[in-house]
Amino acid sequence: MLTFLGFAMVITFMYLIMTKRLSALIALILVPILFALFGGFYSDIGPMMLQGISKLAPTGVMLMFAILYFALMIDSGLFDPAVRKILKLVKGDPLKVSVGTAALALVVSMDGDGATTYMICCAAMLPLYSRLGMSPRIMAGLIILAGGVMNMTPWGGPTARAASALHVDPSDIFVPMIPAMAFGVLAILAIAYWYGKRERARLGELHLPTDDIDHSEISVSQFPEARRPKLIWFNGALTAALMVALIAGVLPLPVLFMIAFSIAMIVNYPCLQQQKDRIAAHASSVLAVSGLIFAAGIFTGILSGTGMVEAMSKSLLAVIPEAFGPYMAVITAIVSMPFTFFMSNDAFYYGVLPVLSDFASHYGVTPVEMARASIVGQPVHLLSPLVPSTYLLVALAGIEFGDHQRFTLKWAVLVCLCIMFAALALGTFPLFSSL
Repeated sequence: MLTFLGFAMVITFMYLIMTKRLSALIALILVPILFALFGGFYSDIGPMMLQGISKLAPTGVMLMFAILYFALMIDSGLFDPAVRKILKLVKGDPLKVSVGTAALALVVSMDGDGATTYMICCAAMLPLYSRLGMSPRIMAGLIILAGGVMNMTPWGGPTARAASALHVDPSDIFVPMIPAMAFGVLAILAIAYWYGKRERARLGELHLPTDDIDHSEISVSQFPEARRPKLIWFNGALTAALMVALIAGVLPLPVLFMIAFSIAMIVNYPCLQQQKDRIAAHASSVLAVSGLIFAAGIFTGILSGTGMVEAMSKSLLAVIPEAFGPYMAVITAIVSMPFTFFMSNDAFYYGVLPVLSDFASHYGVTPVEMARASIVGQPVHLLSPLVPSTYLLVALAGIEFGDHQRFTLKWAVLVCLCIMFAALALGTFPLFSSL
């Protein structure tokens, strides 16, 4: 009975959000409650939901303040010098333009917001591609590949979803994955270099006149009144200290971002009204993401509290060959590519991953290792037709969605494989687990 209820609940949830009958936020709340009631868990629903929410509270807080912190850094203009330097260096060389596109996208996508990254990068780079005659497909491909790797940060979304689905600390997922992500970044830069060499051979090197191009006013901030150019060194030092503290594990992730956000707000915007304006400007992004995490607490709380996830994993034990069990981490890394392409992140992380993880636990693969493996497929995920921001990218680049997929998919798979093999080589998650 529990097995049937569990699979029916997951399938119903996935169907409702993939057909857009309900938003993920509403489906995460209502679907598990209805199935718990149907299963006769009337008296236990409240405690199960509260337990699930309480376990995910630190993740929700971390996301809230991480999004606000990076929003403040962008508003204040911290990344403006890097953007201007990249634009100044690329000039008219297709090779530099290609590599510069990847570098710019990697910098801008640090905030985890795909739509913002696409708008900024396309606005900065598309005129150069047009003047040189370079293919905008290269630009769009490099931008989305960079976004796919940087989407693996805890504030990007997938890592937080994996952490909340498996009740593990986001920093325990992210920090060990940083070296593997670095290999993904190197793969993107290598792809950019290869395309740049090819375009240089096709077009030649055309040094555009740069005397009449003023880069001094270019900014990634959408709020001119919020820029704080005189505080760039302070903001840079604060962000560097935050990253060092994050990697060193000085304090829990939510606490680090709360402290850093508070310091950044006081120094950059000492006026109370300015502080209110900055929070209001990014409230919609914060609410959308943190609300989803708390709603996921209800879903995972009921899924585990009722025993559904355990019953589902036992049914998988009876179906999947026992020889596959010790390899579940690498299997999860591989299937995360097609799974997150054909279904949303919410459906995969809240519907599929808990079942795979519980199954893998019988063979000694820990939840945190499964969580790390599950985020490997993110560069492929962003090419899914289920990702709304990708439509914005192809519209800004002036290319067809299908052309974009055909051009980029092979490189996205390559980047995912680079990350996976690096993670396996570094022991971030195991190829084989022996009890």
